Amino acid sequence: MTSRYRVEYALKSHRRDEFIEWIKGLLAVPFVLHADVENYDEGFAEHYSSMEDYERYLETQESVIAAECQNRYSEIFSDVEKLVDHTMIIDDINDKDPGRNLNSRLRKLVPSVGRFFTPLPLNEAFLVEDERRSISKRRLVSPSFNDIRVILNTAQVLALTKIYKDHLKSGSKLKLVTFDGDVTLYEDGKSLVENDHVVSRLVKLLSLGLFVSVVTAAGYPGQSGGAKYHERLKGLIDAMDRPDCILTPKQKENLLVMGGESNYLFRYSDEIKTFRFVDANEWHLPLMLSWDKNKITFIMETIGKHMIHLQKYYNLNESTTLIRKERSIGIIPNEGRKILREHLEEIVLSCSNKLDEILTEGIRVCAFNGGSDVWVDIGDKSLGVEALQRYLCEDPGDDLSHTVCPILKSESLHIGDQFASLGANDFKARLSACTVWIASPRETVAILDDLINYIDQN
Repeated sequence: MTSRYRVEYALKSHRRDEFIEWIKGLLAVPFVLHADVENYDEGFAEHYSSMEDYERYLETQESVIAAECQNRYSEIFSDVEKLVDHTMIIDDINDKDPGRNLNSRLRKLVPSVGRFFTPLPLNEAFLVEDERRSISKRRLVSPSFNDIRVILNTAQVLALTKIYKDHLKSGSKLKLVTFDGDVTLYEDGKSLVENDHVVSRLVKLLSLGLFVSVVTAAGYPGQSGGAKYHERLKGLIDAMDRPDCILTPKQKENLLVMGGESNYLFRYSDEIKTFRFVDANEWHLPLMLSWDKNKITFIMETIGKHMIHLQKYYNLNESTTLIRKERSIGIIPNEGRKILREHLEEIVLSCSNKLDEILTEGIRVCAFNGGSDVWVDIGDKSLGVEALQRYLCEDPGDDLSHTVCPILKSESLHIGDQFASLGANDFKARLSACTVWIASPRETVAILDDLINYIDQN
């Protein structure tokens, strides 16, 4: 049974995705109207010679109703697909003429919906996932949040693979795939080992000539930080260093790590067989270079004082530790202790409110709930992904240097597990790339299998 806590928690606005919830509401109507099988008729003997005949009748009815539900759901996804296409057209008009400030039908219905960088073949994706998840065959459980999340993921992968295959005509293709670390590539607090299923998929992406980067909140500055990231990704690095690895030295060096959201960049070096620290002047965006270091110090000190207050106010002094870094500050549980989920939410929301009160003067700051801790970082993942898009295409040794720079948002995919509207650090990545919202490393493997299989299909 679902607990009252989970029900109430799911209804909190900062934990919801309004676009998914809106689609879920659309699908609830055909589920209610068309998903019922006729109840057992006590007078069945008048119409059927045996119970077996009646059961065959019910099976036939189930198939008819499943087909009807699939058709109804399919119509809804086709209509939403058209609304997405229309929204992209309206956004393009507004970009060319900001004075128009037009609003699409979809944004009137779902004001919080973000930008779409590619069309979304939602009907095709629904049919793929309906085969896997039997959505239209269910009679007692309506299409869920997770059903729709997975359909959106599949639609995004289908769109990107179509662009990849048509790049000779369009001049554009998928070039950059970025990942969150914890709960996306590996379990929370763990590291990659060579027999993890995702390792072979990452090697395959690199072999296709794609840039692959981890964009993580974990921040370790300087060359010493490279050893930390090497440890977290050791399974992948070991696989790349095997004598039978299919990757060329150039392909291996297309592996990067963006640490501290957008603060520290490392690139794998085949020469030293580990990550090399990239100086900020080589990749920082102009906006980031303009940030006042004294203002950053003020923000960190202000949030640090606020965290100390919250730590004391909620009686967390003995069970937690405050961690201060160059461009981040966080509250983590002491060994053997745990921070209540309610406290994690309270702290991250309180820190977000505090940041709103501070005049940050254009400096981007990210407050997020890491699942077991809370961190506030300078910068965010939208800047991290955008910095990669500019740095990689401007790299003199880049095979893609002849193409339009920077790498486009429609040519980038970010895969992560934290896309709630507040307190989740993958959410900002939606501003800079196409995204896929997963819930576990197992789902990451599944979505990469789809991406690779669709690319390999003739």
